[in-house]
Amino acid sequence: MRIIDCRSLLPALPALLAAALSAPAHANDNDDGPAGRCMLPQGTISLVEKQLATVVQSGNGGIFTPNRMWAAIVDRQGHLCSVIKTGDAWPGSRAIAIAKAFTANGFSNDALALSTANLYASTQPGGSLYGLNNSNPFDPRFLEQGTGIGRVLGGVITFGGGVALYAGGRVIGGLGVSGDSACADHAIAYRMRKLAGLGAVPKGLGPNNTDNILYSTGASPMGFEHPHCLPTDLSASQIEGN
Repeated sequence: MRIIDCRSLLPALPALLAAALSAPAHANDNDDGPAGRCMLPQGTISLVEKQLATVVQSGNGGIFTPNRMWAAIVDRQGHLCSVIKTGDAWPGSRAIAIAKAFTANGFSNDALALSTANLYASTQPGGSLYGLNNSNPFDPRFLEQGTGIGRVLGGVITFGGGVALYAGGRVIGGLGVSGDSACADHAIAYRMRKLAGLGAVPKGLGPNNTDNILYSTGASPMGFEHPHCLPTDLSASQIEGN
Protein backbone atom coordinates (compact mmCIF):
# COMPACT_ATOMS: atom_id res chain seq x y z
CA MET A 1 0.00 0.00 0.00
CA ARG A 2 1.33 3.40 -1.00
CA ILE A 3 1.04 6.22 1.54
CA ILE A 4 0.88 9.79 0.22
CA ASP A 5 2.09 12.63 2.37
CA CYS A 6 -0.56 15.33 1.83
CA ARG A 7 1.88 17.95 2.99
CA SER A 8 3.58 17.60 -0.38
CA LEU A 9 0.46 19.05 -2.02
CA LEU A 10 0.43 22.25 0.03
CA PRO A 11 2.65 24.30 -2.32
CA ALA A 12 0.28 23.58 -5.21
CA LEU A 13 -2.94 24.25 -3.24
CA PRO A 14 -3.34 27.96 -4.19
CA ALA A 15 -3.09 27.14 -7.88
CA LEU A 16 -5.58 24.28 -7.57
CA LEU A 17 -8.10 26.52 -5.78
CA ALA A 18 -7.74 29.29 -8.37
CA ALA A 19 -8.34 26.82 -11.18
CA ALA A 20 -11.45 25.44 -9.47
CA LEU A 21 -12.93 28.89 -8.89
CA SER A 22 -12.35 30.00 -12.47
CA ALA A 23 -13.78 26.85 -14.05
CA PRO A 24 -17.28 27.21 -15.58
CA ALA A 25 -20.13 25.77 -13.53
CA HIS A 26 -21.45 22.40 -14.62
CA ALA A 27 -24.37 22.77 -16.98
CA ASN A 28 -26.71 20.89 -14.66
CA ASP A 29 -26.12 23.35 -11.80
CA ASN A 30 -28.17 26.15 -13.29
CA ASP A 31 -28.87 25.36 -16.92
CA ASP A 32 -30.64 22.66 -18.90
CA GLY A 33 -28.66 23.10 -22.06
CA PRO A 34 -29.53 25.26 -25.09
CA ALA A 35 -32.77 27.17 -24.82
CA GLY A 36 -35.56 26.64 -27.31
CA ARG A 37 -36.92 29.33 -29.55
CA CYS A 38 -40.22 31.18 -29.33
CA MET A 39 -42.31 30.25 -32.35
CA LEU A 40 -44.59 33.30 -32.27
CA PRO A 41 -43.87 36.04 -34.82
CA GLN A 42 -42.32 39.13 -33.26
CA GLY A 43 -45.15 41.19 -34.74
CA THR A 44 -47.70 39.17 -32.78
CA ILE A 45 -45.70 39.48 -29.56
CA SER A 46 -45.36 43.24 -29.98
CA LEU A 47 -49.06 43.59 -30.75
CA VAL A 48 -49.99 41.93 -27.46
CA GLU A 49 -47.30 43.73 -25.46
CA LYS A 50 -48.33 47.21 -26.50
CA GLN A 51 -51.85 46.75 -25.11
CA LEU A 52 -50.62 46.59 -21.51
CA ALA A 53 -49.80 50.29 -21.11
CA THR A 54 -53.24 51.22 -22.44
CA VAL A 55 -55.32 48.68 -20.55
CA VAL A 56 -53.86 49.39 -17.08
CA GLN A 57 -55.22 52.92 -17.41
CA SER A 58 -58.77 51.87 -18.31
CA GLY A 59 -60.27 51.06 -14.90
CA ASN A 60 -60.01 47.34 -14.17
CA GLY A 61 -60.88 47.32 -10.49
CA GLY A 62 -58.33 45.94 -8.08
CA ILE A 63 -55.98 47.59 -5.63
CA PHE A 64 -53.95 50.02 -7.73
CA THR A 65 -54.93 52.80 -10.13
CA PRO A 66 -53.40 52.51 -12.63
CA ASN A 67 -52.71 48.81 -12.19
CA ARG A 68 -49.07 47.76 -11.74
CA MET A 69 -48.61 44.65 -13.78
CA TRP A 70 -46.34 42.00 -15.21
CA ALA A 71 -47.39 40.46 -18.53
CA ALA A 72 -45.93 37.28 -20.01
CA ILE A 73 -46.47 35.52 -23.33
CA VAL A 74 -45.73 31.89 -24.24
CA ASP A 75 -46.02 30.12 -27.58
CA ARG A 76 -48.02 26.94 -28.18
CA GLN A 77 -45.06 24.78 -27.15
CA GLY A 78 -44.82 26.69 -23.88
CA HIS A 79 -41.62 28.61 -24.65
CA LEU A 80 -41.46 31.96 -22.88
CA CYS A 81 -41.55 34.67 -25.54
CA SER A 82 -41.86 37.90 -23.59
CA VAL A 83 -42.04 39.38 -20.09
CA ILE A 84 -42.77 43.08 -19.56
CA LYS A 85 -44.11 45.21 -16.73
CA THR A 86 -45.67 48.57 -15.96
CA GLY A 87 -44.99 50.55 -12.82
CA ASP A 88 -43.55 49.21 -9.58
CA ALA A 89 -45.11 45.78 -9.97
CA TRP A 90 -44.55 43.16 -7.27
CA PRO A 91 -41.37 41.19 -8.14
CA GLY A 92 -43.08 37.95 -7.12
CA SER A 93 -45.77 38.49 -9.73
CA ARG A 94 -43.30 37.92 -12.57
CA ALA A 95 -43.27 34.15 -12.06
CA ILE A 96 -47.04 34.13 -11.53
CA ALA A 97 -47.65 35.91 -14.84
CA ILE A 98 -45.44 33.40 -16.66
CA ALA A 99 -47.21 30.47 -15.00
CA LYS A 100 -50.63 31.91 -15.88
CA ALA A 101 -49.64 32.16 -19.54
CA PHE A 102 -48.35 28.58 -19.45
CA THR A 103 -51.56 27.35 -17.75
CA ALA A 104 -54.01 29.03 -20.11
CA ASN A 105 -52.08 27.77 -23.13
CA GLY A 106 -51.61 24.33 -21.62
CA PHE A 107 -55.26 23.70 -20.82
CA SER A 108 -56.93 25.27 -23.86
CA ASN A 109 -57.26 23.78 -27.31
CA ASP A 110 -58.93 24.41 -30.65
CA ALA A 111 -62.27 23.15 -29.32
CA LEU A 112 -62.44 24.81 -25.89
CA ALA A 113 -60.80 27.82 -24.24
CA LEU A 114 -60.16 27.76 -20.50
CA SER A 115 -58.91 30.87 -18.77
CA THR A 116 -57.11 30.41 -15.47
CA ALA A 117 -60.17 32.00 -13.81
CA ASN A 118 -62.31 29.12 -15.14
CA LEU A 119 -60.10 26.61 -13.31
CA TYR A 120 -60.54 28.01 -9.81
CA ALA A 121 -63.46 26.03 -8.36
CA SER A 122 -62.56 22.62 -9.74
CA THR A 123 -59.04 22.80 -8.29
CA GLN A 124 -60.16 23.49 -4.72
CA PRO A 125 -60.25 20.64 -2.15
CA GLY A 126 -63.01 18.26 -3.17
CA GLY A 127 -63.03 19.53 -6.76
CA SER A 128 -62.64 17.23 -9.74
CA LEU A 129 -59.27 18.79 -10.66
CA TYR A 130 -57.88 19.12 -7.15
CA GLY A 131 -54.12 18.66 -7.36
CA LEU A 132 -53.80 20.22 -10.82
CA ASN A 133 -51.67 23.00 -9.33
CA ASN A 134 -49.01 20.40 -8.50
CA SER A 135 -48.58 19.36 -12.12
CA ASN A 136 -46.11 21.06 -14.47
CA PRO A 137 -44.17 22.85 -11.67
CA PHE A 138 -42.46 26.18 -12.31
CA ASP A 139 -38.70 25.91 -12.84
CA PRO A 140 -37.22 27.87 -9.89
CA ARG A 141 -33.89 28.35 -11.66
CA PHE A 142 -35.51 31.13 -13.66
CA LEU A 143 -37.06 33.18 -10.88
CA GLU A 144 -34.42 35.84 -11.37
CA GLN A 145 -35.66 38.82 -13.34
CA GLY A 146 -34.53 38.78 -16.94
CA THR A 147 -34.12 35.00 -17.18
CA GLY A 148 -36.02 32.27 -18.98
CA ILE A 149 -36.73 33.68 -22.44
CA GLY A 150 -36.86 30.85 -24.96
CA ARG A 151 -37.33 28.18 -22.30
CA VAL A 152 -40.34 26.26 -21.05
CA LEU A 153 -40.67 27.36 -17.43
CA GLY A 154 -43.97 25.65 -16.57
CA GLY A 155 -46.13 26.58 -13.61
CA VAL A 156 -49.86 26.12 -12.99
CA ILE A 157 -51.95 28.95 -11.56
CA THR A 158 -55.70 28.50 -11.14
CA PHE A 159 -57.04 31.95 -10.44
CA GLY A 160 -57.73 34.87 -12.77
CA GLY A 161 -55.15 36.41 -15.07
CA GLY A 162 -54.35 33.90 -17.81
CA VAL A 163 -55.98 33.50 -21.22
CA ALA A 164 -55.13 31.52 -24.33
CA LEU A 165 -54.32 33.40 -27.54
CA TYR A 166 -56.25 32.40 -30.67
CA ALA A 167 -55.64 33.07 -34.35
CA GLY A 168 -57.35 31.39 -37.28
CA GLY A 169 -59.40 29.22 -34.94
CA ARG A 170 -56.35 27.72 -33.25
CA VAL A 171 -54.46 28.27 -30.03
CA ILE A 172 -51.15 29.97 -30.74
CA GLY A 173 -50.02 30.58 -27.17
CA GLY A 174 -50.99 32.11 -23.86
CA LEU A 175 -51.00 35.47 -22.09
CA GLY A 176 -50.64 35.83 -18.33
CA VAL A 177 -50.75 38.97 -16.21
CA SER A 178 -50.19 39.46 -12.48
CA GLY A 179 -49.79 42.34 -10.09
CA ASP A 180 -53.20 43.04 -8.59
CA SER A 181 -56.28 41.12 -7.46
CA ALA A 182 -56.98 37.97 -9.44
CA CYS A 183 -60.17 39.56 -10.76
CA ALA A 184 -58.38 42.68 -12.00
CA ASP A 185 -55.65 40.50 -13.50
CA HIS A 186 -58.29 38.59 -15.46
CA ALA A 187 -59.89 41.79 -16.73
CA ILE A 188 -56.54 43.10 -17.95
CA ALA A 189 -55.53 39.87 -19.70
CA TYR A 190 -58.95 39.51 -21.33
CA ARG A 191 -58.94 43.11 -22.54
CA MET A 192 -55.36 42.94 -23.83
CA ARG A 193 -56.19 39.86 -25.87
CA LYS A 194 -59.32 41.43 -27.30
CA LEU A 195 -57.53 44.63 -28.31
CA ALA A 196 -54.81 42.54 -29.97
CA GLY A 197 -57.46 40.71 -32.00
CA LEU A 198 -56.53 37.30 -30.58
CA GLY A 199 -59.66 36.55 -28.56
CA ALA A 200 -61.92 34.70 -31.00
CA VAL A 201 -62.32 31.57 -28.86
CA PRO A 202 -64.20 28.54 -30.28
CA LYS A 203 -66.15 27.79 -27.11
CA GLY A 204 -65.91 28.51 -23.42
CA LEU A 205 -67.40 27.63 -20.07
CA GLY A 206 -67.83 31.24 -18.98
CA PRO A 207 -70.60 33.74 -19.77
CA ASN A 208 -71.94 33.70 -23.33
CA ASN A 209 -69.87 30.67 -24.30
CA THR A 210 -66.58 32.48 -23.68
CA ASP A 211 -63.66 31.94 -21.30
CA ASN A 212 -64.56 35.12 -19.41
CA ILE A 213 -64.73 35.05 -15.62
CA LEU A 214 -67.83 33.41 -14.16
CA TYR A 215 -68.40 34.81 -10.69
CA SER A 216 -69.74 32.59 -7.95
CA THR A 217 -73.27 33.35 -6.78
CA GLY A 218 -73.03 31.15 -3.69
CA ALA A 219 -70.81 30.84 -0.66
CA SER A 220 -68.50 28.33 -2.39
CA PRO A 221 -67.56 28.50 -6.07
CA MET A 222 -68.65 25.45 -8.05
CA GLY A 223 -68.05 24.12 -11.54
CA PHE A 224 -66.04 26.75 -13.39
CA GLU A 225 -66.81 29.67 -11.10
CA HIS A 226 -64.40 32.15 -9.51
CA PRO A 227 -64.96 34.11 -6.28
CA HIS A 228 -65.28 37.87 -6.21
CA CYS A 229 -62.11 39.67 -5.06
CA LEU A 230 -63.10 43.24 -4.13
CA PRO A 231 -66.16 45.51 -4.33
CA THR A 232 -64.47 47.18 -7.33
CA ASP A 233 -64.56 44.00 -9.45
CA LEU A 234 -65.77 44.52 -12.99
CA SER A 235 -68.65 42.35 -14.14
CA ALA A 236 -68.11 39.95 -17.01
CA SER A 237 -70.17 42.22 -19.28
CA GLN A 238 -68.03 45.24 -18.34
CA ILE A 239 -64.89 43.28 -19.15
CA GLU A 240 -66.34 42.11 -22.45
CA GLY A 241 -67.54 45.56 -23.40
CA ASN A 242 -64.15 47.27 -23.20
